[in-house]
Amino acid sequence: MTSFPTIASAARDIAAKRISPVELMKDHLARSEKLNPTLHAFIRFTPEIALDQARAAEARQMAGALHGPLDGIPIAHKDIYETAGVSTTGHSRVLEHHVPKADSAVARRWREAGAVMLGKLATHEFAWGGPSFDLPWPPARNPWNTECFTGGSSSGTGAAVAAGMILGGTGSDTGGSIRAPASLCGIAGIKPSYGLCSRTGVLPLSQSLDTTGPMAWTVEDCALLLDAMTGHDPADPSSANRPRPDLLSGLNGGVKGLRIGVIRHFHEDDCKVSPGMAAGIAHLTSTLAAQGAEIREVKLPPLADFNAAGWLILAADAYAVHETWMREKYRAYGEFLRERLALASTITSADYIQAQRRRRELCEAVAAAMADCDLLVTAAQPGEARPIHQMTKWVSFEVPNFTIPFNLTGQPALTVCTGFGAGGMPVGAQLVGRPFEDATVLRAGQAYELAAGWRAKRPAIAS
Repeated sequence: MTSFPTIASAARDIAAKRISPVELMKDHLARSEKLNPTLHAFIRFTPEIALDQARAAEARQMAGALHGPLDGIPIAHKDIYETAGVSTTGHSRVLEHHVPKADSAVARRWREAGAVMLGKLATHEFAWGGPSFDLPWPPARNPWNTECFTGGSSSGTGAAVAAGMILGGTGSDTGGSIRAPASLCGIAGIKPSYGLCSRTGVLPLSQSLDTTGPMAWTVEDCALLLDAMTGHDPADPSSANRPRPDLLSGLNGGVKGLRIGVIRHFHEDDCKVSPGMAAGIAHLTSTLAAQGAEIREVKLPPLADFNAAGWLILAADAYAVHETWMREKYRAYGEFLRERLALASTITSADYIQAQRRRRELCEAVAAAMADCDLLVTAAQPGEARPIHQMTKWVSFEVPNFTIPFNLTGQPALTVCTGFGAGGMPVGAQLVGRPFEDATVLRAGQAYELAAGWRAKRPAIAS
């Protein structure tokens, strides 16, 4: 076993009986317990559950009856995914003692696929209020530089994957909460098409924007995790009743003939990105062009328009979720989230309807731009990770967000590592596809990742 297996390589080794799921679990649990006092990626460990699940996977391995590529793979869940008998708190004092009786749909599907749960991962409070220092658990730290921010809100997942504590984990994405930490922690993360994966049993933030999805070290691993997440769920009103997509058979099909539109004005004019981020986007597009993709420029409405509509809808939806608790448990919330929710309480119904109207116009504009494009490309973040103490409660509103446009449109969007910028910190770009063309997004990400070679470099703290 290598020091840092991927899900794909570990699955091959488990299938060939070269490694034991129990030893794989113990190795990652030991690394996690050693690094967690520094990185704070985990809120809680579940060693007894992990050992039971790993032993069951090993029994299937020896009997030649593995459930698939996730069988025996060490994973963990963002602490908004409900897990039967294990606290699910949303990283909040409000739900500090909440113990669900049932698994969320995604946790259940991964468990049935044989994945081994090491524990629950840090998040921003209820996936919006962070990084906060006045909660029962500290915020996660970036393994590339522990003085820096991980991105949010799937902060613990980003840190844990980058540091090799787990091979993959769950994230959620309402305005970029998978893609931001994927960029700042140098991993892969996909926000699937809206409706592709169930949200049943996941603590909500915005019913019209929330999306569940996977995070892992490689695009291939994200595809394996996502493949086990998809499928119609009648218990989730947003779940699309359509056949499960084939995400794996064409993964190595390359990009020859794909038409890729670069939204250059997003990252060059609307919100100018750092030199490292700009270089990463250029490297992505030139690499895909060299493999036969056709690169062109695409013009969309200003990034500020997407942000105005997106943040207003997110905030209003979030207040609707938390209104009762805000009245009853106001001081139980951390300062960041309660003040954001208090601001959200001032949004009027007219504001909300106008934002939804503008959302429809923006969706139509993106669909028109993609009429002759298979994929779009832009930045995932303005630049490299900033020091965590610079992340004030309003900083996320001060700089336009590159990820929320594709929550508004419901399109699949993948962040891939595109290199390293200032201070040796990772940068990442987005590949965006048409709704329910997640396989095309993953195929392009896989083609770039294999050619780029960035996956050979891990944070020093991991070793």
